[in-house]
Amino acid sequence: MVQQLSTRHVLGIKYLTPGDIRLIFETAKTFKEVINRPIKKVPSLRDITVANLFFENSTRTRISFELAEKRLSADVVNFSASTSSVKKGETLLDTVNNILSMKVDMVVMRHPAPGAHHFLSQHIDANIINAGDGTHEHPTQALLDAFSMEEKLGDLSGKKVLICGDILHSRVALSNVFCLQKLGAEVKVCGPPTLIPKYIDQLGVGVEYNIEKALAWCDVANILRIQLERQDIKFFPSLREYAQYFGVNKALLDRLDKEIVIMHPGPINRGVEITSDVADSNHSIILQQVENGVAVRMAVLYLLAASR
Repeated sequence: MVQQLSTRHVLGIKYLTPGDIRLIFETAKTFKEVINRPIKKVPSLRDITVANLFFENSTRTRISFELAEKRLSADVVNFSASTSSVKKGETLLDTVNNILSMKVDMVVMRHPAPGAHHFLSQHIDANIINAGDGTHEHPTQALLDAFSMEEKLGDLSGKKVLICGDILHSRVALSNVFCLQKLGAEVKVCGPPTLIPKYIDQLGVGVEYNIEKALAWCDVANILRIQLERQDIKFFPSLREYAQYFGVNKALLDRLDKEIVIMHPGPINRGVEITSDVADSNHSIILQQVENGVAVRMAVLYLLAASR
């Protein structure tokens, strides 16, 4: 008997219990063994059809989900808004209902509107996984980040995690805060004052504006990129100045009296928020994050399918 999640959908970390997160991690460990075997497929989702609906650009998340689905032997339908009837004015609900009428069981969706997944969950019967909604949440990224941290550091209770960069526009930051707090970690953010949300103190998160002090405080630094595509005004003078004051480089790490773990959800803007000699160093677990992404997404798909 498969243990079940407390919810039919993964709309955000906010709606998962610590027990749900632990169950996903335990399941992901099993699937990580599977994807490192010579034969990487299991029949767990045979006869389940999953639709990947991406209304925004994505490389890693889309490929990671598609690979996870195929490793579980699901039937996969890929949908891209740029080549669909959305361009002709079709609504989100009509688009999804048309896809569901083809007997799709699960929907993995990325959408620019915060709350789009909640709206859908109230109108359709399929299981929904949030692959990013605007600047709101990106739950599977937070799960794979926390899973990667646990793999490296063990139990996260009491560990100090820094999230550095464009916090204001980042869905990864919010999901990470919720996930890490549910696992007992202490969270602090660092970045230019213009890129730190005004509500951040209500989340029980510390704020530091000096990158060197922030790195000296933490056990893990999760570094986020500057999301220029979401910025309609200038939040800082130039990328060069951002790199000078908030970029993580080898000289900064060498000045610390301890080793810290470096993470990045990608895509990396090398030379802006992080230099190549840090991204490719022994401190970095960036490539492990990518590998763990497939295992964690396999776990989420498997556990939601079990609830059907």
